Amino acid sequence: MATPAETGREETGGIRTALAGLTTRGRSFLAAGIAAVICAYILGQADLRRVGLLLAVLPLICTAVLYRTRYRVAGNRRLSPARVPAGSEARVHLRMDNVSRLPTGLLMLQDRVPYVLGPRPRFVLDRVEPGGRREVSYRVRSDLRGRYPLGPLQLRLTDPFGMCELTRSFSTFDTLTVIPKVEPLPPIRLSGEAKGYGDGRQRSLALAGEDDVIPRGYRYGDDLRRVHWRSTARYGELMVRREEQPQRARCTVLLDTRGGAYEGAGPDSAFEWAVSGAASVLVHMLERNFSVRLLTDTGSSVPGEGADGFAGTGQESAEAAGLMMDTLAVIDHSDGTGLSRAYDVLRGGNEGLLVAFLGDLDEEQATVAAKMRQRSGGAVAFVLDPDTWVREPTDVPAPGNGHEERLRMLREAGWTAVSVPRGAGMAELWRQADRERTGLAALSGEARR
Repeated sequence: MATPAETGREETGGIRTALAGLTTRGRSFLAAGIAAVICAYILGQADLRRVGLLLAVLPLICTAVLYRTRYRVAGNRRLSPARVPAGSEARVHLRMDNVSRLPTGLLMLQDRVPYVLGPRPRFVLDRVEPGGRREVSYRVRSDLRGRYPLGPLQLRLTDPFGMCELTRSFSTFDTLTVIPKVEPLPPIRLSGEAKGYGDGRQRSLALAGEDDVIPRGYRYGDDLRRVHWRSTARYGELMVRREEQPQRARCTVLLDTRGGAYEGAGPDSAFEWAVSGAASVLVHMLERNFSVRLLTDTGSSVPGEGADGFAGTGQESAEAAGLMMDTLAVIDHSDGTGLSRAYDVLRGGNEGLLVAFLGDLDEEQATVAAKMRQRSGGAVAFVLDPDTWVREPTDVPAPGNGHEERLRMLREAGWTAVSVPRGAGMAELWRQADRERTGLAALSGEARR
């Protein structure tokens, strides 16, 4: 994201500020000069006194000249891109313009970045002519999602002898957003999906038979083939059938953020996998024109989200994806211990398709999650296996951890529950959920027959 150019005029600080900019060389010259002058007075050596005065005055003159310098420079920072997935690189472009009528001296350019993005970049710019421009760039990379400030930009001015060094800072900074990794998901036919849409698509008006038609008054331009003659005879005025008004398919992605449901930290932890999986599903469903909503165990959703979630149409889809990715970039563990708040939100209406990413569940929370299925057209749960995420691959699995029992409870309640082992790919688990759903549907059909 480009920022407007900022003009930074070198401010005149106090004499203490200027003297504080003396380098090690300048301080050494000043100390040596003072010592030589004192020794010259004690020993009565005039030549030594002149040498001492020269050594002491040289750094002071350099400081005064640099202190009186009036450079006017403009700085611009541009991020490409400003929103980057975890583990990917972004490039930061810096541009310095000399907007004064005087050429600059040697400039040392430094940008402040958080340590997780890499080392602090430093550049040395040679003399910049009046009206001239210099451009440099550097790369940043982070394996941890989040929002990281870049800046402010700093300039270091030095004299030709290296006696003094003054730092001037610009006031603005930019923000790099590192979002979760998004894995492309294969298209599958979801449970209860209507043709061309997905779970949760409903007709707002019943069109099953002649008695279910809800007519309205005739309006100029209505197709005469839609005239409902029975209602026209009943009301004494021309009545027409209402047009079919389908609602948009809806999908709610539930992310379990309870701190006690996950163990470990870092980019390869179970919680980071769940965040990345939720991001992948959100983007996938937006691309399929669903109205998507992100919900956490605390009952909160994305700021600015409508009652039916974000619509996945055109430019709005990209903006909605950006808002949800920004939310997931900074989401962290909650202090909650249960899923009851999320259940209170879900039981308020039909949520269409429900996709949940759940951590470790005890029996009580598994019961709450099972009841969420009642208010959704279809439900898919990705439950992280705590045993495989904590132990090493060479360790023997701990018996009786209850993970399979929790999966059984969810499946009996109507969920398509998929166990998530360590290192699993979201695309393959997405296909597995489709296969399990298809198998359950086939068994259900056989049972009905």
